[in-house]
Amino acid sequence: MDTTKLWGDKPYQSLNYFLKQQYHEKVYKLSLNGGMTCPNRDGKISRGGCIFCSEGGSGDFAESGRLSIPEQIASAKERMHSNRVTKTVGHKYIAYFQAYTNTYAPIAVLRKLFFEAIEDPDVVILSIATRPDCLDEEILDLLAELNQIKPVWIELGLQTIHEHTATLINRGYTLPVFTDAVMALHKRGITTIVHVILGLPGEEESDILETISYLNTLPIQGIKLQLLHVLKHTKLADYIDTIKLYSMEEYISLLIDCITHIRPDIVIHRITGDGPKKLLLAPTWSANKKVVLNSIHKAMKEQDAWQGKYYKEV
Repeated sequence: MDTTKLWGDKPYQSLNYFLKQQYHEKVYKLSLNGGMTCPNRDGKISRGGCIFCSEGGSGDFAESGRLSIPEQIASAKERMHSNRVTKTVGHKYIAYFQAYTNTYAPIAVLRKLFFEAIEDPDVVILSIATRPDCLDEEILDLLAELNQIKPVWIELGLQTIHEHTATLINRGYTLPVFTDAVMALHKRGITTIVHVILGLPGEEESDILETISYLNTLPIQGIKLQLLHVLKHTKLADYIDTIKLYSMEEYISLLIDCITHIRPDIVIHRITGDGPKKLLLAPTWSANKKVVLNSIHKAMKEQDAWQGKYYKEV
């Protein structure tokens, strides 16, 4: 199979390519803050959250939660336009509820927040980051209702299928909880995107590929591959001297192997990851995202990844 005919200049289906096929222009993401917390922080499940999670609840690039959703959207649009180097861009957006657990609130609050987001005429997709243990029937029905108006994407932070690692990172739920949530979302026709961290403490490449292989068996539509990085003020920072962190070369090699094992219809939303530079402790090479991405694509070309030698069963 010649993947260049399917996915442009990349040997995998990138998010940018997928969106351009759907909307015929680049679609930009607006990171929003719904003002929620997380049951893994407030004591319902645990305190402190996952050991890698920043004080901002992985929403360090989101707008201020002190603003209303319409105000956040307007602010994010204005900032995005001021940073653009060209005027030949579209005006379609993803409203991305990113910070903390974005279905962890009373249903009336969620309804108000999410409808405020999709009512913006420039918003074409509603994307919600949450936990699989925060999707009860009432919330699922609300998501299904919203999905009839504009596409709804649910992002679930699985990170790994291995229970020993999940316990180590203080994830706070078991694999069956995740799997049940995926099936419930699928039943309602809601797009599901799964976060996987590459390089969690104690995991070898075979463990990571087992996670990829398991996800291939589920009705998911997207995946985010995230480099393990250490941020200030996280529990992971306390163990920074005892954990293995990848060099850029090691990470690229692992990443390419992961991509070759991902089901071809799954959209790959992310192939690296970086925290705010002011918070990033390690690996410092990840801060230069442009260099990292260029190096990844260069390595793929050198390995003949562009020749369609992709997707092999683990």
